[in-house]
Amino acid sequence: MAARSIASLSLSFGLVSIPVRLYSATESGSTVRFHLLAEDGSRVKQQYVSEKDQHVVPRNEMLKGYEFEKDQFVVFKPDELKALEEASSHVIEIVAFIPEKAVDPIYYDKAYLLAPDKRGGKPFALLAQAMRESGRCALAKWNWKAKQYVVQVRPLEEGLVLQQLFYGEEVRSPTELGIEHVSVSDAELKLALQLIDQISRDSYDPNEYEDEEKKRILAAIDEKISGRQVVASAHNEAASSGQVIDLMEALKASLGKKPAPAKAKAGPRAKAEEAPPVEERKGAKRAVRAVEPAAEPVARTRRK
Repeated sequence: MAARSIASLSLSFGLVSIPVRLYSATESGSTVRFHLLAEDGSRVKQQYVSEKDQHVVPRNEMLKGYEFEKDQFVVFKPDELKALEEASSHVIEIVAFIPEKAVDPIYYDKAYLLAPDKRGGKPFALLAQAMRESGRCALAKWNWKAKQYVVQVRPLEEGLVLQQLFYGEEVRSPTELGIEHVSVSDAELKLALQLIDQISRDSYDPNEYEDEEKKRILAAIDEKISGRQVVASAHNEAASSGQVIDLMEALKASLGKKPAPAKAKAGPRAKAEEAPPVEERKGAKRAVRAVEPAAEPVARTRRK
């Protein structure tokens, strides 16, 4: 299915305005989702009740309040909050170009894809190539859905990525964690560097990895639909056993091991837990919608 654009926007810098279309860069729908059911298989719904008298409060009667002291609120009506919101803008205004690695990924929030709209092909291609040649990305301001964002625009393959960024006050620093400062010996550092070199790669290919938990859940869904009992798979708990080990010995033992296979899905555990073929899983997804109200959570079956 062809990607559908979310909005038509303009990417501007200087006197240049590039018509672009905005697309989601990720698919949250790929997550396996379960519905909340009562024991009789019927759906349950969420309601809000008043703490004072426990009566159900309809959504259209709710107000928003900011708690400035314990149980003390200043209340805002919907029209008052609406007046404070940033008006959405169709313009992504570039304010600076910075080195492409200048933004730490910890500041990355949601990502979108940009593609040229009508009559935008030439300036779009020019901006993308200029950023590749200069090794720089763009910082821009963008008002979207009643909020103002600082965004990064960077080239990716044939298009551009618009990356929403967190503000500085939204990101915690490791200095807040009180991490103990521990010195390491030259010998330990040398072994660690050797281990890094042994299993280093020059690039990251996301297609080499897959969500093993999702595969297990889809396999369990297929088993449920087929009327079979779900059997819990054994998990490797050695890594989380809490056993105290000698650091030097662990590094030496790690160096003696062969590097992991190029594709994570080729590992023995992945093969043992391999889900049914893709076509079966797609059928299972369609079927599960029809039988969902009668299905019991996997965890309940495990406890029986």
